[in-house]
Amino acid sequence: MTGERSGRVLAIDPGTVRVGVAVSDSARQMAFPREAVAAGPSLVDTLVQLIDDEAPVTVVVGLPLTLDGQRAQAATSATALFEQLQRRLEGTGIEVVQHDERLTTKVAARQMTASGTSQRAGRSRIDSAAASVLLQGFLDGGSR
Repeated sequence: MTGERSGRVLAIDPGTVRVGVAVSDSARQMAFPREAVAAGPSLVDTLVQLIDDEAPVTVVVGLPLTLDGQRAQAATSATALFEQLQRRLEGTGIEVVQHDERLTTKVAARQMTASGTSQRAGRSRIDSAAASVLLQGFLDGGSR
């Protein structure tokens, strides 16, 4: 069953400009943001290199859904990224899954504001903060 394997998990929060990235500890208790990567033509290659560097056993790709659970407009590109990563990681033993990312950016923005991070300073970190929220939700048992 998804989410019950041991080892690190890497989360990807797809975006049109930047893609947020977060990684868990090996005990799968906490999510830690990593530097976001630029979206663009070399995105999959960049992510595969990052996955190789971080050595997770599971990769979680965010799936944008609306509040009522329908696939959001961005779900098409997120699913395409998920499928590309599945193909590139086939045979490596790394599990690639999609996970509901509803409200991750809003939650991350609230957390950053509560911690005293200004909106201007937070712009460069919001994507990976959202990936951390996505990953923590997955780790806390919300995996599908």
